[in-house]
Amino acid sequence: MDIKELLTLSADWLLSSGIRIAIIIIMMFITLKLAGVLSRRLFAPFKKDKLEAEMQKRADTLSSLLKYILSVSIVVIALIMILGEFGIKIGPILAAAGIVGLAVGFGSQQLVQDVISGFFILMEDQIRVGDVINIAGKGGLVEKITLRTTTLRDLAGNVHFVRNGHIDIVTNMTKEFSFYVFDIGVAYRENVDEVIDVIKKVDEELRNDTEFSGDIIEPIEIMGLDKFADSAVVIKARIKTKPIKQWQIGREFNRRLKMAFDAKNIEIPFPHMTVYMGQNKDGQAPPLHVNMGTETAEKAN
Repeated sequence: MDIKELLTLSADWLLSSGIRIAIIIIMMFITLKLAGVLSRRLFAPFKKDKLEAEMQKRADTLSSLLKYILSVSIVVIALIMILGEFGIKIGPILAAAGIVGLAVGFGSQQLVQDVISGFFILMEDQIRVGDVINIAGKGGLVEKITLRTTTLRDLAGNVHFVRNGHIDIVTNMTKEFSFYVFDIGVAYRENVDEVIDVIKKVDEELRNDTEFSGDIIEPIEIMGLDKFADSAVVIKARIKTKPIKQWQIGREFNRRLKMAFDAKNIEIPFPHMTVYMGQNKDGQAPPLHVNMGTETAEKAN
C-alpha cells in the first residue's frame, strides 16, 4: 500500500468514523453537563429556604452521589462506543470485563466492603454533606460522600479521605440539632444561686439579640451544681442550637458570661492549694517553718 492509498483510507476513516467519534465526544460532554443540571434540579425542591437545613443537607448529599454515578456511566458508555468505531468488538470486551470484575470482587474484599458500607450509610442517613462528624479517629466537616469514601476537612484545613469500610462508629455532632455543654467553675466563696441567676440573665440577653436568636432553639438548661473541683465548684449547663451553630453560640455566651461575672465581682478561680499541717491528739498543730530562700539567693548572686 503506497502513501496515496494510505492517505485516501485515512481521509475516508476521518469522514466516517472520525466524525462519529467527534460527535460521541461532544455528546458525552453535553450529557455530562445535563447530568449535573439534572442532579441539581431533581433535588431542588428539597433545598428551599423554607425547609429545614437537615433536608437541604440530605438533598445535597444525594445530588452529589447521583451526579457521580451518572458521570461514570456516561463516560463508560462513550468509551465503549468509541472502541466500536475503531473496529474493536465490544462483546468480548464486556465479557472479559465481567470476568475481571468478578475476580476483582472476590480478590478485593475491602473494595466490596467499602461500597456496601457506603450504601448503608447513605440509606440510613447517618452522614450528610455539611455535617460535622467523627469517624475512624478523624473529625471534620463532610465535604463529599461516595459509595467508597467519605471526605472530611478539619479545623486546620486538612482533608481526610476515609474509606467507608473503616467506619464502624459514626459520631454526628450536627444531626437535627446540637448542644453546647458548659462546665462553669466559680470560687467556693460564691453564692451558687446568685451565679445561676447571672447565667440565666446572660442567656436571656443572648436570645434577645437578633444576631443569635435565630440559631438558639431553647433557653439554657441549667443542670445545677455538678461537682466540687480542687479550686472551684462547677455548674453544668447546656444550650440547644441549630445544627453546627453550637460553637458560635457557645463562644459568644462565654464572652458575655465573663463580662457579667466581672461586673458582679464573681471570681472565676485559678488553681490554688491550701496547705494543712494537721493536728496532734491535743489539738495543737505542729509549727510550720518557712524558708524564703533569701540567703540562698544572696549566695547565688
